[in-house]
Amino acid sequence: MTLYETLKNNLFIMAGPCVIESKDICFEIAERAKAVAEQYGFTYIFKASFDKANRTAASSFRGTGLENGLEILKAVKDKFNVPIVTDIHESCQAEPAGKVCDIIQIPAFLCRQTDLLTAAAKTKKIVNIKKAQFLSGLDMKYPLEKVYSADNNQVMLTERGTMFGYGNLVVDFRSLIDMQQFNVPVIMDLTHSTQKPGALDGKSGGNPEYAPYLAAAASACGIRGFFAETHPEPAKALSDGANMVSLNDFPKLLENIKKHSI
Repeated sequence: MTLYETLKNNLFIMAGPCVIESKDICFEIAERAKAVAEQYGFTYIFKASFDKANRTAASSFRGTGLENGLEILKAVKDKFNVPIVTDIHESCQAEPAGKVCDIIQIPAFLCRQTDLLTAAAKTKKIVNIKKAQFLSGLDMKYPLEKVYSADNNQVMLTERGTMFGYGNLVVDFRSLIDMQQFNVPVIMDLTHSTQKPGALDGKSGGNPEYAPYLAAAASACGIRGFFAETHPEPAKALSDGANMVSLNDFPKLLENIKKHSI
């Protein structure tokens, strides 16, 4: 069974730090998150970004860069025998990322960028498209078709909240139901959906305490794929710490998903 077939038929969680801070941090998170995921019957996929090109402020930490970042992701993959997902922001990053990663992720702000979508599709890896904060679930038909047009039918869609005024997101759970009609795995992003973009004077804030409730509601909608950024010390994380789930709370999060899964 391919990874895509596994993800279409089983509970899975994509989890890791927002950005690659160091190999040691990635190893710690991968080891602990994989063990918890296996305990609760989830397929585990390690997530981290080699570059966060969409940080609020120019002074914010962006990551280790493409070459070093992919080396660390490959080290995680080899040591822990887990699939890898990372995001790309430019078409030229698709090919090198595809040599290491099992899933290429398209950031929400870029989900209508045709060249980026087709470059990701041409890697023949699974393409996870995050729904833009300004699009409906039904609008995701068009990014989906762009990947299909490049002869790749391994696509997933991720809900990550919709803009509700300035600096606030809400989740319209109708989008989860609408996107499921495309017959692809649909993922609930439990941490970015609690984000408050740009709310902390040049960086994003958030309310991660809402994540378990979003997980339960998504499970009740039939969602079996989940995304969560996690860190041993979110307050010290170099990106998105304000909306991360603490690694210590990760077991409770997965337990709650399993409890409400239908």
